Amino acid sequence: MRILAIIPAYNEEDCIEQTVRGLKAACPHVDYLIVNDGSTDATRKICEQNGFTHVNLPVNSGLSVGFQTGMKYAVRHGYDAAVQFDADGQHLPQYIPHMAEVMEREGASIVIASRVLAGEGPTGARGAGAKLISALIRLTSGISITDPTSGMRMYNKELMQAFASGHDLTPEPDTVALFARRGAKVTEVPARMQERQGGESYFDLPHVVSYMSRICFSILLFQWFR
Repeated sequence: MRILAIIPAYNEEDCIEQTVRGLKAACPHVDYLIVNDGSTDATRKICEQNGFTHVNLPVNSGLSVGFQTGMKYAVRHGYDAAVQFDADGQHLPQYIPHMAEVMEREGASIVIASRVLAGEGPTGARGAGAKLISALIRLTSGISITDPTSGMRMYNKELMQAFASGHDLTPEPDTVALFARRGAKVTEVPARMQERQGGESYFDLPHVVSYMSRICFSILLFQWFR
């Protein structure tokens, strides 16, 4: 399988070089694309100095636009699968080959790296929200996902095309629920993750509550109109 790791990056000067070098060392046969989402720090300069494969968005457009940009690139260059890969170093690249093997063997449309299956997972407000999202996905689609908020997801060629051409798809749990309800096979593999390796996360308590509320409403209500 030809696999593309899509790495959306916004102001990740502290992490991006280490993340890409780690990916290349662990998975030399996996290609990557950094989508520099209008960063105002040295992210673009670091990519250019190191010759990293990247595209630059002129302004910060958000994760959905950045991910769709990567999916358009993947489709146009004939990749078989694309994996969402964080620029901040939380995702461990050594799991990518296993995700691809499971996708190919089981005919899965989506393979999710699950922290819960590896004995970890979010705690506190994020953990409670994740359990609620899991329950809503099971209610609306009939499938069980142990780690719906995991950002490390691999998509097959059919869903790559859907992301590339769609206008209301986000790389979030509500879209996974939507695809599952439409018949996509979703599989999980155990995977550990590490803490952000630099910079600051915007996921403080108010953002967590806002994010979880939006995702839950989308799964329970809005996805039926999509």
